[in-house]
Amino acid sequence: MTAATRSPSAHPVLRSIACLLCGALFALCTWQVLARGQLFRWDEELSDGMRAAAPPRAAAELLSDIGNMTVALPVLAAAMVLALWLTRGRGWRPVLCYASAMVVMALIVAGVKSWTDRTGPMGGGGFYPSGHAATTTVALGGALLLVAAWLSRALLVVAWAGVVVLSLGNGLGLVWRGYHWPLDVAASWCLSVLLLCSAAALARRGPPRTSRRTPRRASPPAASSPPPSDSSA
Repeated sequence: MTAATRSPSAHPVLRSIACLLCGALFALCTWQVLARGQLFRWDEELSDGMRAAAPPRAAAELLSDIGNMTVALPVLAAAMVLALWLTRGRGWRPVLCYASAMVVMALIVAGVKSWTDRTGPMGGGGFYPSGHAATTTVALGGALLLVAAWLSRALLVVAWAGVVVLSLGNGLGLVWRGYHWPLDVAASWCLSVLLLCSAAALARRGPPRTSRRTPRRASPPAASSPPPSDSSA
């Protein structure tokens, strides 16, 4: 069975629904931060409760560090190299798509941070959305999507569970340590899913194929059978 036939990509309709839903949630979170709405106030109350129930500092700090560039980006880079090696250099399109998703994520996060300029739990500005949470999800999710076609179904389920657990743990660590509000992290998750779904759709859309049909050769005319001889002559 080839890698292409084992590709576990989601149905295009489900992918579109995920993109629309996550885009709408990201817009809602951004609006609430700008307007300081009810969701904004609930967010600060939830943060206080989460920090009060935080685990030991060392564990929370370790989880928050997953989103560091020196941790998440090497994972994505290794998956890119592996994907190119497995495809003998022909898999450049997915590599380019997921690399672009990371770049677009960084640009959007920087732009929205500057626009909203939300104060962090410990002071300062520019905390919405969380760059660490987005980096973790896009890097780990993109890395898995790059090599997913070569994994068995059981291993793929375990790998996706690992990505979800690490992304969730990173987000919790950021809130527990007071580096971000919960809404900062949730918005970054929505943005990350939106970018990963878009990158997956572009990665599967190959270049247009040109038709190279060889002209059919004219079949030789069938040999005509000789006329029957007149034996009565």
